[in-house]
Amino acid sequence: MDTDQSAPHLQIVTTSDGSNTIYNALVGENYHSRHGALQESRHVFVQSGLGYFLEHSGTVNSAVSILEVGFGTGLNFLLTADVCTQQGINLIYTGIEAYPLTDAMLAQTGYDQYVADPLWQSLLQNYREALLSPAQLNSRVQLHVAVTPLEDFASAIKYDVIYFDAFAAIHQPEMWSEEAITHTLKFLKPGGVFVTYAITGNLKRTIKALGLKVEKAPGAPGKREMLRAVSNL
Repeated sequence: MDTDQSAPHLQIVTTSDGSNTIYNALVGENYHSRHGALQESRHVFVQSGLGYFLEHSGTVNSAVSILEVGFGTGLNFLLTADVCTQQGINLIYTGIEAYPLTDAMLAQTGYDQYVADPLWQSLLQNYREALLSPAQLNSRVQLHVAVTPLEDFASAIKYDVIYFDAFAAIHQPEMWSEEAITHTLKFLKPGGVFVTYAITGNLKRTIKALGLKVEKAPGAPGKREMLRAVSNL
């Protein structure tokens, strides 16, 4: 296990599909599924979130905006940015992360093997800037990581897709409260898509009460189902 000496509670671990994640000893949980970090990220967020939006939005998409709750290791961002760069889609990506990784820990994730090298190198070079203000990683991709708790996040824009990738409710119940979900969905555009790896009765009821159409979708390896919701407002 590799560790960051400035953050000894964080350890890089390998998941079942051979991709790495990070174990946070303070929270008691991995940043991604132990059944496969790469598989989970691709299935739940890139395919069921971004891919679903692009397929069902009814327009030719030359640009997309995404908000991620729980930027974590940056894997969801990297895979999304790689797809958008390859498909010629302009991406505005905002991550919310109260405790961002250090540059050193980010570089040790091994995610360079899953995306084009120029994108990976640009993330490493611009990561510090992105923690302070929007950073242009290439001609298509803009990244900003808001270093703030979710409840304090504010944005003048709304987003086409929201990736909700907080730690599980058993470890961070406040992130899954009605207040937290309501606050998050304030930033979703009409016709926008919300996706998360989890699905519970309380979560479904909260989102339905806010006027979104909720559906169960097949889950990533290790989970039978996940939740996707579409704003009709």
